[in-house]
Amino acid sequence: MSFPFRLILDDPEHAIRCDGATNMARDEAISRAVAAGDQPATLRFYAWRPPCISLGQAQRMRSVDLAACQADGVDVVRRPTGGLAILHTDEFTYSISLPIAHPIAAGDVMTSYRRIAGAIVEALRRLGVSDANADRVAKEDKAKGPVCFEAPSDYEVVGGGKKLVGSAQWRRVDGVLQHGSLPLRGDIARICRYLIDAPSPDEVRAHAGTLSQVVGRDVSWNEVAQAWQSAFADTLDIAFTPQPISEAELRATDELLASRYANDAWTKRR
Repeated sequence: MSFPFRLILDDPEHAIRCDGATNMARDEAISRAVAAGDQPATLRFYAWRPPCISLGQAQRMRSVDLAACQADGVDVVRRPTGGLAILHTDEFTYSISLPIAHPIAAGDVMTSYRRIAGAIVEALRRLGVSDANADRVAKEDKAKGPVCFEAPSDYEVVGGGKKLVGSAQWRRVDGVLQHGSLPLRGDIARICRYLIDAPSPDEVRAHAGTLSQVVGRDVSWNEVAQAWQSAFADTLDIAFTPQPISEAELRATDELLASRYANDAWTKRR
């Protein structure tokens, strides 16, 4: 029997794009509702407007060049998950929210992370990345600077010799939230302009890429969403029901914006 899942499509091609703070608040609001049993396990797809730097929960704010961000209209937000800085622009973003007892969440962080990575690998193969994989990474090959896409971590998805998807997971006593980014097009090294002590752009380009670069054609957000949905359904045995975010979750989003994601005390606390 398939696992019932809600599918939330915040489709940018139909003008549904949230700023960084709203995206993070929505992800947490959805995760809290799922963990409480008010909503079923949920997969959400979304995009970002305007471009935004997201920092890992424990990453230092001093790694960001705030003047450069302000000059270019780039927002800054702190994620509820860990990891390193990501520039969200021209990308496809997913989040998966699970109650802690869900079979997809079973095991420790790496076990569930690898399970979800298997579905992501299958989605990329359906999009033309024939060598997509997610394996362990040698210690000397892991990122040493502030940029998430500088190099892959264990079980992050690579293809065409490049890191393609950066993901992070937040496990609580009652639930699991994992979200991640697939750059679709553009210069993967653009983030270097907005970080202090960033690696060189050439170093980032040597280790990471965009989907369009790897498959040799422009790939739309909707094409990725369709591949992601079908791959998750087949790989993880999921039955999706498309539904919008609920009114209760929207109210929780507003509360989280005020207390966390649009609040300087949260964003600049480290």
